[in-house]
Amino acid sequence: MKATHSDPTVQPVPASVVAAVDAADTTLSNPKWAVIALGSNLGNRLETLQGAIDALEDTPGVRVKAVSPVYETEPWGVDPGSQPSYLNAVALVKTTLPPSSLLERAHAVEEAFHRVREERWGARTIDVDIVAYADVVSDDPVLTLDSSTDTWTETGFAARAASRAGWW
Repeated sequence: MKATHSDPTVQPVPASVVAAVDAADTTLSNPKWAVIALGSNLGNRLETLQGAIDALEDTPGVRVKAVSPVYETEPWGVDPGSQPSYLNAVALVKTTLPPSSLLERAHAVEEAFHRVREERWGARTIDVDIVAYADVVSDDPVLTLDSSTDTWTETGFAARAASRAGWW
């Protein structure tokens, strides 16, 4: 996995700025932390990632607090060379939406960027996945959540990106 040069708006925000914004943000009452993984391997991948992050930020009850650097990865679950490589990022958000509503918003963002779900590991314009939501654990097939980073090692990307971004 290699880091790619990314848009300068997709950079960590200084802690002092985050603290000042959090203190002034009265629109979120009792917010929860969530980690959202994003990936794109069709079209203008970087523009699509930024657009998806912007769409999440525009969602009432969601505040994007940090975005990891952008990484380029090979697709998995398919034959090597059968698809273009992915650009991936992870967003750390505070939200008042429950997990099911955040998932609905993630699917709406995918739909807005013309995500097609024809095959399980198919190429896609955008993939927006909730990989953690507070300390919620769910084995629901529609929304599987486990707040331990050990479970993120299946793809490995989200945990590595979050770690490299200094989130833990």
